[in-house]
Amino acid sequence: MAESVQSTSEAQGRYNPAEIEPKWQARWDADASLYAAEGHSGDGEARAKPKFYCLEMLPYPSGQLHMGHVRNYAIGDALARFMWMRGYNVLHPMGWDAFGLPAENAALKNDTPPAEWTLANIAAMRQQMRRMGLSYDWATEVTTCLPEYYRWNQWFFLKMYERGLAYRKKSKVNWCPQCATVLANEQVVDGRCWRHDDTLVEQRDLTQWFLRITKYADELLDGLDKMDGWPEKVRTMQRNWIGRSEGALVDFAVSESSEKIAVFTTRVDTIFGATSVQLAPEHMVAKGFAASDAALAGQIEEMLAQQKAARESGDLGAIEKHGVDTGKFAINPFNGELVPIWVANYILADYGTGAIMSVPAHDERDFEFANKYGLPVRRVIVPRDKNRQQQDQERNAGVLRSAQNDNVSVENPVEQLPYTAKDDAVLIDSGQWTGESCIEAQKKMAAFAKANGFGSATVTYRLKDWGVSRQRYWGTPIPMVYCTNGHAGTEPGGVVALPESALPVLLPAQVKITQQGGSPLGRVADFVNTACPVCGGPARRETDTMDTFVDSSWYFYRYTDAKNSAAPFDSAKANYWFPIDQYIGGVEHAILHLIYSRFWTKAMLDLGLIANDEPAARLFTQGMVIKDGAKMSKSKGNVVSPDLMIERYGADATRMYALFAAPPDRDLEWQEEGVAGISRFLARVHRLTMKYAATAKEGVGADAAAEAKLLRTLHQTIAKITADFSGRWHFNTCIAAIMILVNEVAAAEPPMDAGNISGPVIAEVFRNLTLMLAPFAPFLAAELWQALGGEGAVFRVAWPVADAELAREEEMEIPVQCNGKLVTVIKVPVGSDAATIQAAALADAKVAARMEGKNVVKTIVVPGKLVNIVVR
Repeated sequence: MAESVQSTSEAQGRYNPAEIEPKWQARWDADASLYAAEGHSGDGEARAKPKFYCLEMLPYPSGQLHMGHVRNYAIGDALARFMWMRGYNVLHPMGWDAFGLPAENAALKNDTPPAEWTLANIAAMRQQMRRMGLSYDWATEVTTCLPEYYRWNQWFFLKMYERGLAYRKKSKVNWCPQCATVLANEQVVDGRCWRHDDTLVEQRDLTQWFLRITKYADELLDGLDKMDGWPEKVRTMQRNWIGRSEGALVDFAVSESSEKIAVFTTRVDTIFGATSVQLAPEHMVAKGFAASDAALAGQIEEMLAQQKAARESGDLGAIEKHGVDTGKFAINPFNGELVPIWVANYILADYGTGAIMSVPAHDERDFEFANKYGLPVRRVIVPRDKNRQQQDQERNAGVLRSAQNDNVSVENPVEQLPYTAKDDAVLIDSGQWTGESCIEAQKKMAAFAKANGFGSATVTYRLKDWGVSRQRYWGTPIPMVYCTNGHAGTEPGGVVALPESALPVLLPAQVKITQQGGSPLGRVADFVNTACPVCGGPARRETDTMDTFVDSSWYFYRYTDAKNSAAPFDSAKANYWFPIDQYIGGVEHAILHLIYSRFWTKAMLDLGLIANDEPAARLFTQGMVIKDGAKMSKSKGNVVSPDLMIERYGADATRMYALFAAPPDRDLEWQEEGVAGISRFLARVHRLTMKYAATAKEGVGADAAAEAKLLRTLHQTIAKITADFSGRWHFNTCIAAIMILVNEVAAAEPPMDAGNISGPVIAEVFRNLTLMLAPFAPFLAAELWQALGGEGAVFRVAWPVADAELAREEEMEIPVQCNGKLVTVIKVPVGSDAATIQAAALADAKVAARMEGKNVVKTIVVPGKLVNIVVR
């Protein structure tokens, strides 16, 4: 049964977080400077302090925090408080990722305007954060749905448009039927919407606005090598998403036609082994063939349906491969050979050029396709050390071989095909490049293609430009209009950018949201109908809004200058604080927010707004909170409210449990009994400190041995917590170390009560215990600090420094083995030599019993480590 916080009517002096915590929160709320950074520019007193920008990812204001949020924020809060105590100038802000789909869904469900719903949720969540005692500087608060913020989204869009980074085109896009809007590629997970894992994403052809993130593909990729403070898992995910491929672009001319088929290949060295060219069903050349071939057209439609079904199932890579021979031929530009042109369902129009050269002998996928359709297989790559005789034997066995007969029976059997190696491999039967290594041949053949006008070396990326148009109401209006009549340089209906003086373009306050018939803004005549800013004639506003990931791509810069009405932020202030020293959030944002924000930073660097080229020096991705076998989330119905935990146990116990139950990078299995246990521990600390607070001030007699033991544990604890905050962040073991210290203090109650431990030692122990609790349990620490006579805010007091001499153990434990099996553990003075350790081991009663009646063959002593006695 859950324990309840004791009421104020209970015995005086008992730990009562329901009384302690609101009292201190009221005091903290009254001091606006308490959590404020001391200066953004490094002037004055702040110049002498190193800066530390501590940031947790901002939340979507869904209405209520749950324990997953609490864990994230407790990690950042503990770190911020620790850094204040270490003498840093700390910026620790909070804001709201306030645009987005849930507000529109709530408007549909509850007939509540999105703005009203969102702002009410923000107020409720802000109050929850205050009640948790989180150390945010609310003067820097950012709310992305307010015009004072989103006007700068529009400003950035215009700047990107000026530089060709924002553009509009018709393309195949991802469409979520439940969201009724477009999704970026990064927002499609296993063929489903990132918000609705039960909703299959469709493909539609729409005209959309894009941001040219691909311009920064190499910078985004190369930057990962310098980001040692980011988890390797996140960097690997981004490398794979960017997907850089080096290769060659080669033109295959269509026989008896003026058309050409451009093929991108990473293995131009294998081109003499190409036995077909294969096209995506949507390739323009395939469509041209189908225009005069009804049977082919029907087969292509079937393949398009197969691709659509595979996309929607989320397993496009596992599509069963189908193809059709068009009856047409292409000319291999390297040898003039005619190769058949096929259309295949596993070739994608939006990947590479939508066409491949098929080399079955040296590609797994091509080999599988050739095996199915009986296409020829020609081997043109062999290991470097394969002798000429074996090559001749293979050639005599048949230059062209069916894939079903890849193991040719000759005196020296060939390697299993397909043979895909390129390192330490060479070309055969490849014209003037025969005998070249694969690596060298790739360079020379790409250069040959360029010199002869049918290709060149090139690089492609998996990363595509970021589609930012959304057919929704609750987002940033795109600051573009379409001039009805046109004017010089602009066709009728052409795009015209608004001047900066027209910003912000405000969202209409009252809009009927139906999720039908396109963007809701398109039905608001007063919004749509406007004047062209160039010619003054009639114009129509863009009615799509921006992807909400635009809002979160730069919000952390706004924190440095949140009230600026003349610019997104002051560059000097941003340059003082950036890069973020520690960013904290979920790994699920690795290829969404985290890659978009890196792009935005690089674009702002090119705009001259900032000096840094990456937003965060260090990134920490916390584990999830698990309940009932699943991640805690509203959609799964397994949310635990921190309000309920605070009511029962207090905020300190709630947040401290989130840090104690598991290392912060691991998943945490929710157990309410754990919160109750932490509450009991804090009550113990409260009881001990209050009992000895007066003694700590006044001082009594002394017992050197008891004092030494207390001080040793104290300084070992200081050293451990200091090291953990500076390195691995194992807050669970930090709190465990504090628990060990408290056990030692409790064990010393009799000598303290008897006056055998001096007042200064008692004062040092309780003072430093309170300081070490401050990052984890700030309310209780403030209460205890006051009781101990401390001055000022406890988390603005200098962090304690460990004394290595006082922390040094007098004895060490040594395991003793007999024939390799543990018998006992002995204690010897620190620094004992081998002879002393051996004598202590042999004198131990358990060891003597194990040795009785046996002969000692030898004794192995590793000083400070172990003793192993070998007997027979």
